[in-house]
Amino acid sequence: MAKKKLESLSWMSGEVTAENPSPHPESRQADPQASSDAEFLDAYSRAVTAVVERVGPAVVSIHTGEGRASEFEPAGAGSGFVITPDGYILTNSHVVVNAREIRALFIDGRRLAATLVGRDPSTDLAVLRVSAATLPYTTLIDSSGLRVGQLVIAVGNPFGFQSSVSTGVVSSLGRALRSQDGRLIENIIQHTAPLNPGNSGGPLLDSRGRVIGINTAIIAMAQGIGFAVPASTARSLVPQLLAKGRVERSFLGVIGFRRPLDRRVVRFHGLNKDHGVEIVSLEPSGPARNAGMQTGDILIAINGQDMTSPDDLFRFLSEWPVGRPVSVSLLRRKDRLDLEVTPAAAATRE
Repeated sequence: MAKKKLESLSWMSGEVTAENPSPHPESRQADPQASSDAEFLDAYSRAVTAVVERVGPAVVSIHTGEGRASEFEPAGAGSGFVITPDGYILTNSHVVVNAREIRALFIDGRRLAATLVGRDPSTDLAVLRVSAATLPYTTLIDSSGLRVGQLVIAVGNPFGFQSSVSTGVVSSLGRALRSQDGRLIENIIQHTAPLNPGNSGGPLLDSRGRVIGINTAIIAMAQGIGFAVPASTARSLVPQLLAKGRVERSFLGVIGFRRPLDRRVVRFHGLNKDHGVEIVSLEPSGPARNAGMQTGDILIAINGQDMTSPDDLFRFLSEWPVGRPVSVSLLRRKDRLDLEVTPAAAATRE
């Protein structure tokens, strides 16, 4: 009886015994779903591996600090990547702001002194230059065709761990972040590839190893929420950074706040908006003051485009050529006025 009971337990556990040579005959057959999953994971791994092998040598660790080369002591760190074979490197503006000495550490162990060519706090981008030739480099592509759910690969140097790789997907498009100078960086890419301090300035790549964004920010205490400046933004601004060291934007010389409009004034002037930008400060001898604008005026439109917040104003001036006049519509108490203002070049603000 004991022997029979043992045989029964062996069968129930699926153990192969003399009495039970094949408890589950179907287990011998391959699981089609498991095979398909394995093939998918193998393809995913091959794609990521190929991208890292191709792009990894172009990704650098950025160290900032003070002192001579022999005494250099890093005070800050970030990431960057080579965009031309003759040594131009793209990174974040906040990585190199106020840096007196900059070093770029390559994956092959080279440490090269880097100089700041130009930076744009409004988009958190900066270009550096190292004295080297025939460097491996990356390609910035038009990122306007990105799709939510698309595979992304982040390469950088979080916490000093060089050439760290993480993967994820595009989780949202069209986000906006506030930059150092108060402007909105628009069309930000939100993704799930894990980022940590030190990833800033590193590339966000697609499955073909092309740069689709520049990693710039994370939300503290959050998981799977990273942000990258679109490669399309960098493509449009890098030429100005190379040529002038900064991005030239139009400037009216006003500080304003979003303000609700009086309903009676809205009805009287037939306005189709309920907010404007109240001017609370004017730059001395600035374009707006010179054109006759006053504190207390409420800006409602420029060239017929509604201005309902300072962000609308920033957005318009970022795209409008310096020196080309604009028509400004504003409310002064109950009256509507139209003035012509010629924007000047904005000074770089930190």
